[in-house]
Formats: sequence, C-alpha cells, structure tokens
Amino acid sequence: MIGGRIEDGETPLKAAIRECHEELGKNVSFDESQFELVMEFDEIATSDGVTPIHFFVFKYNGILKGNLETSEEIEKFLWYDSSMGNNILSNTLKNEVIPYCLGKKLIK
Repeated sequence: MIGGRIEDGETPLKAAIRECHEELGKNVSFDESQFELVMEFDEIATSDGVTPIHFFVFKYNGILKGNLETSEEIEKFLWYDSSMGNNILSNTLKNEVIPYCLGKKLIK
C-alpha cells in the first residue's frame, strides 16, 4: 500500500498522487484523473499504538503503465490476495482496507 503524509498546502488527492509518483518509480505512468476516494477513517498508528492518524484511501481506476521500481521508501512490492493471510498486514490494512476491498471485490 502506498502511503504518506499530507504536506502543507496539499489536498488529500494531491498527496496521494505525489506519493504514487515517489513510491512507484520513474518508469510508471498513470492518469491522475483516475483516482477515487473510497474510504476515510481514523485509526491508531500500528508503529506506536498511541498516535491517532486520519486516513484517506484512494483507489486507482486506471491501468498502470511501465515498470514498477522500488524506491528508498519501499523495500519490495507485493501483490496481495487474502489467501496470504493477514499476519504481514498493519492494523489499518487488516481492520479497514482489506475488508473494504474484499467486500467490493477489488481483491480476491
């Protein structure tokens, strides 16, 4: 899952687009008009168990073109489906995002 903070002066959508550019690599292109806000919720950070975070989750409705490249922020890419279990997932993915995606048939 691509993610990051909203910087000063950014909208949630602009932050999502910037993070995709940063984390997918320079050899991937996508249509910025294909982002759709699908979820917004509050959760406590998995990293420390106390920090509240407000999440915006966007779905990309287009097709990525080019080759994914890992960035300094991402160690590796993983195409996830629910048969992999949830022990590798953060609480946010486990409790919010994956159930939403399964319910909408966005993932298997």
